[in-house]
Amino acid sequence: MTSTTSVYGQAVATVQIDNDHVRVTEWRFPPGTETGWHRHEMDYVVVPTVAGHMSYETPEGQATNDLVVGASYARPAGAEHNVINKTDTEFAFVEIELKPQG
Repeated sequence: MTSTTSVYGQAVATVQIDNDHVRVTEWRFPPGTETGWHRHEMDYVVVPTVAGHMSYETPEGQATNDLVVGASYARPAGAEHNVINKTDTEFAFVEIELKPQG
């Protein structure tokens, strides 16, 4: 993980549900915003709600992904990255984190 001073603002996270089973967070990315580096402690699913061109940084380097409304994807716990909006239009998604049961 790279630790540098960011030129981006903070993306807007709104927790919608947080119970024993899931945490559901809406993430909105106005132009020029980011999540900041973070590591996912739980498996999670992302459901895009506003299409856009997402950039992200991982320990392996930089990449991009086109978000398509309703085209969900999943990642395992341990994923580490920084999601960035380098475009001039907003994108958004709902992140559903699956809490361990036991």
